[in-house]
Amino acid sequence: MAQGSIHGRLVWQELTSEDPASAVIFYSKLVGWHAHPNASHPAYTEFGIGGSHYAGMTPLTADARAAGVRSHWLPYIGASDVDSTVATAQQLGATVVHAAQNLEHVGRFATLKDPQGAQFAVFKPSGSGGGAAATSGKPAVGSFAWLELATSDYEAASAFYGKLFGWQVMSRMDMGPAGTYLIFGADGVQLGGMYKMHAERTSEGYWLPYAEVSNADAAASVATAAGGRIVVGPMDVPGGRMVQVLDPSGAMFAVHSAVAAAAPKPAAPKPAAPKPVSAAPPANKPATPPPAAAAAPKPAAPPVVKPAAAPAAAPAAKPAAAKKPAPKKAVAKKPAAKKPAASKKAAGKKAAAKKKGVSKKSSAKSAKKSAKKASRKSAKKAARKSGAGKKKPAKRGGKARRKK
Repeated sequence: MAQGSIHGRLVWQELTSEDPASAVIFYSKLVGWHAHPNASHPAYTEFGIGGSHYAGMTPLTADARAAGVRSHWLPYIGASDVDSTVATAQQLGATVVHAAQNLEHVGRFATLKDPQGAQFAVFKPSGSGGGAAATSGKPAVGSFAWLELATSDYEAASAFYGKLFGWQVMSRMDMGPAGTYLIFGADGVQLGGMYKMHAERTSEGYWLPYAEVSNADAAASVATAAGGRIVVGPMDVPGGRMVQVLDPSGAMFAVHSAVAAAAPKPAAPKPAAPKPVSAAPPANKPATPPPAAAAAPKPAAPPVVKPAAAPAAAPAAKPAAAKKPAPKKAVAKKPAAKKPAASKKAAGKKAAAKKKGVSKKSSAKSAKKSAKKASRKSAKKAARKSGAGKKKPAKRGGKARRKK
């Protein structure tokens, strides 16, 4: 598909609704679209924002309802030649639902079913219009950002659309138990994805359009409040977040936000609102959210768990503290019992002191006695020495007397 060519571009989305009035209210709240009748065909409603128009709506006819048709969305894919494209599609196994026809001041279109049963339309606008085409840039809010095919055989479907519109397989993403998600595009621009449907609400394949919104999570809340029902999400997807819904008439629709992950972040600064209690200067408010955002994860994770563990540990510690006072009381009693022991010790000390005093006295007496004995002995020795010569003659004289 050459740049600038309409062939293979996603140019329009159309809702066939059982309740057009409710649909206008629902989508104006969900996507922010305004609605107005087409200038040339008043029964046909156009949805858009400002001067851009992205989608249209037609009432579900009684005949279609009788045939089992229900509210649904239908993608319009650009064709450089509608009749030639229809012929090629038939050769590739598609069936014609509505033959090619002209719409005055609008263009030429035809409705087909691919070989797996998913419906789509081919369209060539009469003028330069035809809706906003996918680009490599960020899609505008209100425009369509993605187109997704649920089918029984995504490989066969990829081959069919590749031959019909020149779409290429850009990548395959492993979704685990859900299987493979095939991403297709043209000229290096991703246009949408295909996957094998499992427990889907219809036996036939179907295309699901994704409109760009500023916040997918907020859109989910709006959808339920406006009478819709959440089918999938909100959930993270590569490049943002998405949610799939059923409108009040049962038509399936999806929204995507590229900055959806930022949706929780604004919610995180809200806990920081208490911090701006010092919010006297408004300039401090932008200054406080960054730290608040950084602190927001903490209360949600370990800090919340840790305080919970702390009280559990505290009671365990308190009983231990309660047991300690008991010993203190026992200690208070023991001192009273120990006093006599202390008096015994004192008595023992006194007795020891008396004994020491007695021993000192006895040692003094013994010292005196030993001193006296020593002095006596020394005196006797001295006397013996001094009187030794005198006694000898006496002995001699005695002996002489005995001899006489």
